[in-house]
Amino acid sequence: MKCLLEQGGYLIGWIIGTAFFYLRYLLAAGATFLFFYHFYPQRFRPKKIQKCLPRTKRMLEEMKYSFFTSLVFVAVVVGIYFLRLSGLTLLYPEIKEYGWGYFLFTLVFLIFVHDTYFYWMHRLMHHPRLFWIHKEHHRSRNPTPWTAFDFHPLEAVLEIAFVPVLVFVIPLHPAALFFLSFWLLLWNIVGHLGYELFPSRLTRHSLLKWLNTSTHHNLHHQQVQYNFGLYFNIWDSLMGTNNPRYLEIYHELTTKKPDGNQAVSSV
Repeated sequence: MKCLLEQGGYLIGWIIGTAFFYLRYLLAAGATFLFFYHFYPQRFRPKKIQKCLPRTKRMLEEMKYSFFTSLVFVAVVVGIYFLRLSGLTLLYPEIKEYGWGYFLFTLVFLIFVHDTYFYWMHRLMHHPRLFWIHKEHHRSRNPTPWTAFDFHPLEAVLEIAFVPVLVFVIPLHPAALFFLSFWLLLWNIVGHLGYELFPSRLTRHSLLKWLNTSTHHNLHHQQVQYNFGLYFNIWDSLMGTNNPRYLEIYHELTTKKPDGNQAVSSV
């Protein structure tokens, strides 16, 4: 009976969690898409990275695969929750147990660990024998906010695989993982926005230059052999995988006057 209750609890948690996660994606991506692509497209036209508009059919496909991604992500999260109830993880319930200093450290730690994991996992999926896993995401050569979680189910597993490992090796508060999920959603939408909103001076700042931009990831969707990073430009810089025209194109977009004729459309 206990086993059946646990299975029922897992199923209910999975359904509710998937609904929440997918609804959050729909609201965030939808609001962003409407703002830039329907309400104020002319205002932001000079900041459009590719001048062509995405196809409706492709965006609907992205929404479909994002639902499958939601199923995978939440299945892992709910699984971690039940492992926590069994005392098999290092998740801890009270922030005061390790203190606010440690909690804030884990927020930064998770971002950098995820960025490193993503770079190498992403690069590995671009190997000719493995690219079929990543191919669905790259069907969007002109990405929009809807592309944020457009993954093949197996890629979705790889995207979140580092989390189950971390909960066994480092003490984490659940709020830190929720923070990471919101940060990931925000940055994925920024990366796939299709518009460059950062200022021209960003790439010349001693610290901010290490942040990735919408242009950086958009170029990856156009030329798949470059720009594998997620949040930061650290690994692309170290490994020499930045698109050689990245800074040039970024400068063109961010210095274009409001009445510019058209955005950069190709590399």
